[in-house]
Amino acid sequence: MTEYFSGFSWKDAADILIVAWIIYRVILLVKGTRAAQMLIGLGFITLVYFLSQELGLFTLRWILGYFLAPIVLIIIILFQNDIRRALTQVGRTPLFSDPGFLGEAPILEEVVRASVSLASKKIGALIVWERLTGLNDYIEGGVSIDARVTKEILISIFHTTSPVHDGAVIIQNGRITTAGCFLPLTINPDHSKELGARHRAALGITEDTDAVVIIISEEQGTISLAVGGELTRKLDGPTLRQGLQDLLGPKKRER
Repeated sequence: MTEYFSGFSWKDAADILIVAWIIYRVILLVKGTRAAQMLIGLGFITLVYFLSQELGLFTLRWILGYFLAPIVLIIIILFQNDIRRALTQVGRTPLFSDPGFLGEAPILEEVVRASVSLASKKIGALIVWERLTGLNDYIEGGVSIDARVTKEILISIFHTTSPVHDGAVIIQNGRITTAGCFLPLTINPDHSKELGARHRAALGITEDTDAVVIIISEEQGTISLAVGGELTRKLDGPTLRQGLQDLLGPKKRER
């Protein structure tokens, strides 16, 4: 047994640990997404290819060999969104991030009060809170505002008479910077077919970024919170407040 480990050094241990950590992060990244199904399918095709070699199935091996030859290109095409999200998450680490916090208590309270008021009146709304991933790509089609975050301003933006009430409001650095923004809709088939455009837009942007999104349903008058491609529905004022404090308050950072 000893001779098997005679050449094993700390570098080999570090190499194994790093590879294991990368595999673990990839599994976490694709878990619950379409990428997981595609990864399983690609793994199955690869397994069949090696089995065809062992069993002497030359025609099958030839066909699969041509399919798997540009494997790097195939991976990039199939998993381009997941690769982009992974690279974005690398940029969110503390080494690259501002150690401050994102939501002061008075601002969070204004958003909570506005959300409760809008929900009680069944006025639809979509409020996006920028965290570490910049949202400038999503504000180009919106209307620049640059205003303080207050209940009154948020309600006036989403009132049905407002020309920008159908779009999303984006909060950056504690200020409302843009209104009337249109966000990408999620294409994840695992989400309920009953979700409306606002909920799908909230899931879409939180799948690509680390933003926190509040959704007010105009049909049901309910409050939902989206983060990380996951949706928490039917919140009231206290639960929404707690959720925002956990996600945006002091020392609450993306990990």
